This record gives sequence, C-alpha cells and structure tokens, in this order.
Amino acid sequence: MNAPARLRALLAKPDFVVMPAVWDGLTAKLTFGAGFQTAFLSGSCVAASRLGGPDLDLITFAEMFDSFNMVHGAAPDLLVLADGDHGYGNPMNVQRTVRAYGRAGAAAILIEDKITPRALTAAGKPCLPREEARMKVRAAVQAAKDSGILVMARTDCRPTAGIDEAVARIEMFVAEGADILFLDSPADEAEVRRAVAAAAGRPSFAVLSPGAPRETPSQKRAAELGLKIGTYPTGMLSPAVAGMKAGLAALNAGKAGAESALAPAELRATLGYQDYETHAKQFIVG
Repeated sequence: MNAPARLRALLAKPDFVVMPAVWDGLTAKLTFGAGFQTAFLSGSCVAASRLGGPDLDLITFAEMFDSFNMVHGAAPDLLVLADGDHGYGNPMNVQRTVRAYGRAGAAAILIEDKITPRALTAAGKPCLPREEARMKVRAAVQAAKDSGILVMARTDCRPTAGIDEAVARIEMFVAEGADILFLDSPADEAEVRRAVAAAAGRPSFAVLSPGAPRETPSQKRAAELGLKIGTYPTGMLSPAVAGMKAGLAALNAGKAGAESALAPAELRATLGYQDYETHAKQFIVG
C-alpha cells in the first residue's frame, strides 16, 4: 500500500489526526519515533529553518522539495502532507508541483488560492478570483491521478473576502475533487462548522497552533466541531528556538550547556550512532 492509500485508510478511521509540523530529517525522525503516523511539511517551518525569517512566500519550490526529500529520507514510513503553497505559478506549474511530490512519495499536497507574487506586506493574503482558484485545484486533482497523491485545497480568502466567499470556495473545491479541505483563519466555532459542512463529508484540516488571529480549539474540541486533522506549526519550532536560545545563553554565561540539554548519551542514541555501528559491521573488512 503506497503512502496516499495509507493516508486514505488512516483518515477513514474515526480518530482525530494530529499532524506535527516538520522541516528536516531530525524533526521527521523525532516525530515518527514519538509514534505519529503523519506530519505536515510546513512552509512556515521551512522558512524559519532555511531563511531564519518569516513565512512570506520567499521559499522556492526547489527549497521546499529539498526539505521534503530530507524528511522522507529520515523517516520513509512517515505519511507526509507537503506544503505546495500556491503551486509556484499558474495551473501548469501546479501540475508540475503535484506530480513531483507524488513521484517522490508524499501522501498528500496542499494547494492554496493566494495571489503570487505576494504583495509587499505581511498583512492579509489577497486571493485569486474564484474561477482562477478553481482552475488551480482542477489542475492539481488532474495531476494527482498519476500517483494517487491526495490533494488538500486551501482557501486563504476569509480575512479579505469574508466567510461566505470562503465557504463557497470550499464547496467549489469539493466539486472539483479535492480530497481534504482547509479554511484558513476562521474567526470562531460557527465558521469552523460552516467550513466542515461545506466539505460535505470530506476531511477538514486546521492549523491549531495558538498566537494567530484565528479560532484554535483544543484537539478534543476540534474533533467535536467536525475537524479531522490538526497541525501545529509552532509545536516543535517554538520549543526548538527556545532551546537554542537557552544553549547560547549558557555559553555566554561561561557554561558548557543549558540545564535543559539532553545528556550526551541520550543525544547520541537519538541521532542513531549505535544503529549506525550495528548496521556497518556487515561491511567491515578483515
């Protein structure tokens, strides 16, 4: 059973799916080792790790795809939802993006309706006209048939065009054959329920990390509202940044490491030194 089929089977179960956000081999390995079956290759996390900056559409397809290959190489059994962003261009670019991730082993891919290139501001996310957004999703669904990769269609239009337009787009994406639906930035639980209803029984995805101006229910409440998948882009990123800051502060204070640092033996075990030694023995000569 390939990755898309395994994800379909997982989503058919009644459980709420927690999808940690990953950005490289280490985060993928830790996520799979912690027992999670799925992960979201998050554009915001990749932007943070590669650029040391915000998620403002500066990351390229090549950089995201390279990050996917790191993630998939470190945890090949992890079911990865790849952030395809706006597809990096017109519907033909969308098809190239979808096919590339499908061939590479992603379980699903996100395609959104934002305008690219982004306006030179961090405020708001102006979106394509409705019919242009339809064509992008149509192109993605068509290209996905090659590999079976699931298509998650996202609308970012809620803050700029309102909830009625956002719900209409979700209904349109369902009609075009999207497998998973995502309303970005719902204002409250009522809007979440409207988006879930518009998905017409197909799984609904949500970003549940706190801090942004959107409804962020608990996992339990998200499931009660009808959401199926929740991701947490800051779930590992924020503690990782805090840990690195703590390490640097310890060095500045004349110490060898922060109090929160892993013991050397635990760090080596986590990174797989002993696993390497065990596997390498078969190739030692003499």
